[in-house]
Amino acid sequence: MSNSAIVCQNVTKQYGAKRALSELTLEIPKGRVVGILGPNGSGKSTLFRLITGLTRAEHGSIHVLGRLPGWRTNCDIAYLPDRARWYANHTVERAFSWAEQFLPGFDRATAERLAEQMHLELDMRAGGMSRGQEARLMLILCIARDVPIIILDEPFAGIDAISRERIIAGLIDHMSGGDRTVLISTHEIYEAEALFDYAVFLDEGRVLLAGDAEQLRSQYGAIHSIQQKLYR
Repeated sequence: MSNSAIVCQNVTKQYGAKRALSELTLEIPKGRVVGILGPNGSGKSTLFRLITGLTRAEHGSIHVLGRLPGWRTNCDIAYLPDRARWYANHTVERAFSWAEQFLPGFDRATAERLAEQMHLELDMRAGGMSRGQEARLMLILCIARDVPIIILDEPFAGIDAISRERIIAGLIDHMSGGDRTVLISTHEIYEAEALFDYAVFLDEGRVLLAGDAEQLRSQYGAIHSIQQKLYR
C-alpha cells in the first residue's frame, strides 16, 4: 500500500494565458500536517482545486488516496476554501445540525468541544459574528470530520491575532496524534509553523523545496526563515 496520500505527476494547469501549475510533480505523505507554502500566485489554491476535482489539469495526473479526484473521492476530503462564508441566518447549533446531515464523517460531539475551546456559543448566528468568529465556525465544520484528508486554504486570512491564536491552538490540540493528512496554505507562517511536520514550497507552479519539517529545520533553519530565503 502506498504511503502517499496525494501524488501529482507532471501536472500543468492554465487559466487563459496564465500557467498556474507547470509540470508540477509532488508526493504528499499520509498522516502528516503539511504546509503548502509560497507567495500569491504560486499555485497553492489551484493545487487544492485540482485535488478536490473542482477543476482539471490540461496535462499530467493526480491521484488522491490512490484514486482520481472527483465527487466519490471527495467523501474522504474536508475542504475549506479561501474566503469561505457560512449561511448568515444559521446559528452554530443549526450549522452543526446541517453538517450532520450533509457532511460525511461529521462528529457533533467533536464540533461542540471545539466550539467551546474556540469560544463560540451554540446560539450565535453567523450573520452577527466577527470575521474571526465566522472563520472559527468554518474551520470547525471542516476539522470535526473523520475523513482521511483535510485541506485548509488560508484559514487565518483577515483574522485578528487573538482568533488566530485560538484557531492554531485548537488545531494543534485536535491534530496531534492523528493519522489524517492535513494540507494548510497560509501566509501566517511564523504563527502556524508549529503545526507543520512536512513542508512544500511552491513558486510559479513548481516545487522549489519539499521535505520533512524537522529535517528542513536542521538543514536550513526555521520554516519562516526558509521562506524568506527562497522568495527574497
